[in-house]
Amino acid sequence: MFRVCSLLIVIFGLPALAEPMGTLRVIDGDTFDVGGIRVRLFGVDAPEDDQTCTLAFVQPYAFVQTWNCGAWVTAQVDALYDGAQATCETLEIDRYQRSVARCTIGGRDLGQMLVADGLATAYRDYSWDYDLDEKIAQLAELGIWSGGMQTPEDFRDPSTPPPPQVPPGDCPIKGNISNNGQIFHRPGDRSYDDTVIRVDLGERWFCTEAEAQAAGWRAPWN
Repeated sequence: MFRVCSLLIVIFGLPALAEPMGTLRVIDGDTFDVGGIRVRLFGVDAPEDDQTCTLAFVQPYAFVQTWNCGAWVTAQVDALYDGAQATCETLEIDRYQRSVARCTIGGRDLGQMLVADGLATAYRDYSWDYDLDEKIAQLAELGIWSGGMQTPEDFRDPSTPPPPQVPPGDCPIKGNISNNGQIFHRPGDRSYDDTVIRVDLGERWFCTEAEAQAAGWRAPWN
């Protein structure tokens, strides 16, 4: 009986292990339908669709801007590769019943192209194949490396605290707006670490106390 059941498992498992091949349709930055089979690309991790990243600016005044890097990556990958003919090699089936696979387009490694263009990170928990490609993209500040980014893995983990806000350039003073008015917080002030700058609400960063005071912000009373 055990041998019969094992044979049935092997037989009925074959379709799920079929090698994806054919037209690629983009689901997100690292997930595709290839020839009708859902594929999670091996060795890379792209930002989630609802993930944001940051960009820092100093001129004309210091501020940090958030942007929808996850949606941007999906749009870029869609523009570059949706409709292309892909050939994939399945390595395993994950818990979502997706084919975890290496894929090529025109003979080129799709994972390597995504990482090299700054559209995905090297997923070192599973592979170091694209480590150097990521480092080169980081140095060139391509794509998602043009500013600050939480790793997609940390973004998906609800227990991971959000990354600290990084001051733009040499402008570490936080200009916060509260019910008590416009207040600037210097590194070391009691409320500095807990203060989050919302540029969309008119808050901003300052390089010096004099700059903050000239703009109408005051130091905290305590």
